[in-house]
Amino acid sequence: MNTPSGARPIPLLRKSEVATGEIDLATMKVVIFCGGLGTRLREETEFRPKPMVPVGERPILWHIMKTYAHYGHKDFILCLGYRGEIIKEYFRNYHWNTSDVTLRLGPHPEIKYHNQHDEEDWLVTLVDTGLATQTGGRLKRVLPFIKDDTFLLTYGDGLINSDINASIAFHKKHEKIVTITAVQPAGRFGDLDIAGNLVTEFKEKTERQTDFINGGFFVVNKRIANYLTDDTCVLEQAPLNQLADEGQIAAFQHTGFWQCMDTYREQQLLTNLWNSGKAPWKVW
Repeated sequence: MNTPSGARPIPLLRKSEVATGEIDLATMKVVIFCGGLGTRLREETEFRPKPMVPVGERPILWHIMKTYAHYGHKDFILCLGYRGEIIKEYFRNYHWNTSDVTLRLGPHPEIKYHNQHDEEDWLVTLVDTGLATQTGGRLKRVLPFIKDDTFLLTYGDGLINSDINASIAFHKKHEKIVTITAVQPAGRFGDLDIAGNLVTEFKEKTERQTDFINGGFFVVNKRIANYLTDDTCVLEQAPLNQLADEGQIAAFQHTGFWQCMDTYREQQLLTNLWNSGKAPWKVW
């Protein structure tokens, strides 16, 4: 998950500002960054791309796509890079690997699938966006596949239980180029109050940190193309900083569950939640 330190603050707007009335459920394309190296999760990503690291029995990418599909957004564009062929193979063989099958051998081979799955109406476009291309460059490469003015964007390594359609309604009301879902990650460490050389109070780690960060779930207008340059363009640096300077980023605040998967510890946390049957992001 790319959340650079030193980035300019984004203007916080509240959920209560979401337009009342029925949400426009028109489906949108969902762009997912799937090309990074995942170096901090090297024990899992040496032989496969980070989005294919499992949470339970399925890749984290599948969990992300299931969340979007739950809200009606089933047209995906995957930005491939490092070991992108593994993601291609996963979807090419999806029906085969998720079904019971009967095979007729011989000169007239036949395959019969015995079950259906909820993903049969997904449309998945897999685009090779380059091995070393940065996030802004990857996004620029796939924009020609997007015909509508607005689309959804996320990374292939984070899970959330935020209402995707509410963030879309929020985006439409505020008419900015980018809406970021702002989240409060779980506190990882306890705080110390220190006077001189003495600890005056020890505080257990908090359930949530106070400040909001970029949760990596975006609603984006295609005008973002004007802020993207070439393959070296890092979306989270010059483009988003310039958009923030121009007042073109709104923040949809989410105080519920959010968790990225940058480390083996976080992969185990998510897997344990899934295996326990208490995964907060399982909204489907």
